Amino acid sequence: MERKLRWVESFIGHREKEFVRLSREIWGYAETGMEERKSAFALCGILESNGFLVDKNTAGIPTAFVGSFGEGRPVIGFLGEFDALEGLSQRAGQSMEEPDEERENGHGCGHNLLGCGSLAAALAVREYMEEHGLSGTVRYYGCPGEEEGCGKVHMAKAGCFDDLDAALTWHPMDYTGIEGRGSLADLCMSVQFTGKSAHASSCPHMGRSALDALELLNIACNFMREHMIPEARLHYAITDAGGSAPNVVPAGAAGSYEVRAPRREQAEELKKRLIRAAEGAAMMTDTQVTITDGNSYSNYVPNHYLNSIAWEVLKKVRSPVYTNEERELAARLRRTFTDSPEGSADTGTEFSEEPVPYQGLGGCLMASTDVGDVSLLVPSMQLYTTCCAAGTPGHSWQMVSQTGCSIGEKGMITAANVLALTALELIEKPELILRAWEEHEKNK
Repeated sequence: MERKLRWVESFIGHREKEFVRLSREIWGYAETGMEERKSAFALCGILESNGFLVDKNTAGIPTAFVGSFGEGRPVIGFLGEFDALEGLSQRAGQSMEEPDEERENGHGCGHNLLGCGSLAAALAVREYMEEHGLSGTVRYYGCPGEEEGCGKVHMAKAGCFDDLDAALTWHPMDYTGIEGRGSLADLCMSVQFTGKSAHASSCPHMGRSALDALELLNIACNFMREHMIPEARLHYAITDAGGSAPNVVPAGAAGSYEVRAPRREQAEELKKRLIRAAEGAAMMTDTQVTITDGNSYSNYVPNHYLNSIAWEVLKKVRSPVYTNEERELAARLRRTFTDSPEGSADTGTEFSEEPVPYQGLGGCLMASTDVGDVSLLVPSMQLYTTCCAAGTPGHSWQMVSQTGCSIGEKGMITAANVLALTALELIEKPELILRAWEEHEKNK
C-alpha cells in the first residue's frame, strides 16, 4: 500500500491546482439541483480530456452523466455531486456574512468540493491502471440534485449502478472519518383537499371546508408521533391554507408531508398510516383528497468491510497542514457560531485535524441522502473529511465561505487521496470485493 500511496499523493499533488481551479469554478456557478448545466459541462470536459467515455443525459436527466474508463471487472464507481443551495449567496474566505453580488445561491453543503474530489480520485485511478496495466473499469457518476431532486434515485431506477462492484463517495464535514451509521429513509408526498366554497356567515352549511380537513390531518400527525418508533420522524408544511378571506369557506387546501425511519419498510408503514389519516380527514369533512407521491430516499446501508479498508487507508494518508491565515479565519468564523450542531466535531480548536477512530457499524444518522439508494444495490463506503472550521453548521453562509477557499480545498485533496487508494486496493485485490458483497447480501 505504501508504494501506491506515494504514487497517488504524487499524482494528485501535481494536479492539485487544476482540481482547485475546477472546484472554484463550480463554486462560482452555484447552480441549484437539476439546473447544474455549467457545472456538469465543466466536469464532463475534464473527464473527456482524460480519456473517459462520457454518457450524458443519463436517466433522462440533462445534468446527469457517467464517465467510464477501462473494461472488465472489477467496476468501481465514484459518486460526484455539484448542486448548490438556493439563497445562500456569500463571498469566499470571509469571516462575516457578505452576500456576493454576482450570485444568488451558494455551496453551503460543499458539493463543489465533493464533485471535484471524486473526480480527482477517478483520474488518479485511471492513470494508475493504465501505467500499471491493470484490468477493470473506473466510473465517475455525475449525480445532480442531491439536495432536492434525488438524482441518484432516478439513476438507480434506470439501472445505472446495476453492474458496479463497489461505490465510493465522500462528503465535506467539520471532521475526518468513516461513516459507520445508517441513515433515515425519507418518503415524501403532497396532499390536496378539495371542498366547496360558501359564505362563512350566511350559509356555511352549504360549504365543505378543505382547510378543516387539512387541520384534522395535521392533528392526526401530531398524535401519531407518540406511537412511532423513537427514531422515526414526521414533518409537514401547509402549502395552501385555503386563501386569506376568513368569510369564505375554503374550497381548497394542501400540505407537504415527509416520513422518515431507519429502514425503508418502516417508513412505508408510516406512510400507509398517514394516507389512512388523510382519507379519514376527508371523510370527516365530506371533502375529496388527492395524494401525490414526491421524492423518496432509501436508508443508507454502510458496509463494514469496505469501511475497514478505507479506514486503513485514511490512517496512512497525510492530514492537511493549515497556515496561520487559515487558522485565524477559522477562529473568526467560530466566533459567529451561535451553537454547534449535534454530531459536530467542535472540540474548542480551529479544526478537527486527526481522523475520528472508526468504531464499526452502529447508530443512525438522523438525516437522509440519495446515496442510500445506491447502497441498497451495491456495497458502498462514505468518507468525511475536514473542510471547515470545527462546529461549522451545514447549509450556512459560514460553510459557503469555506467551500470556496483553501480551507475546504485541503479537505477535498485528502478525500481524493483516500478514495483513490481505496479503489486501487479493491482493483488489485478483487477478493476484498467478494467479502464486501457477502456482507452486503446479509445487511441490505
